[in-house]
Amino acid sequence: QVQLVESGGGLVQAGGSLRLSCAASGRTFSSYSMGWFRQAPGKEREFVSAIGWSGTSTYYADSVKGRFTISRDNAKNTVYLQMNSLKPEDTAVYFCAATASPWNIVTATSYNYWGQGTQVTVSS
Repeated sequence: QVQLVESGGGLVQAGGSLRLSCAASGRTFSSYSMGWFRQAPGKEREFVSAIGWSGTSTYYADSVKGRFTISRDNAKNTVYLQMNSLKPEDTAVYFCAATASPWNIVTATSYNYWGQGTQVTVSS
């Protein structure tokens, strides 16, 4: 069982930055692939970024590539999402997720564990 708690969301002006954190419980964090997803009002949940268990493999949605960076610290059981050059269209609830599978980690259905989400609002 893995419990995930996101933090770091908030209100920021367009062009600004935020860093989201996701703290995981459990001693097997380093064996999980981790992902970030987001859901805007009235829209489906969408993939943002993912990182393999070792941190060497990272994946990004085209909409955030070059602006967002995912990283992890296995010693701290934490995964991060650094978000720069934020745009109003980045406004959403951001969810952290974990999966023991190394495959298809850009797909929400691959994930077994989810956090409660953190709100990110970007004003124009």
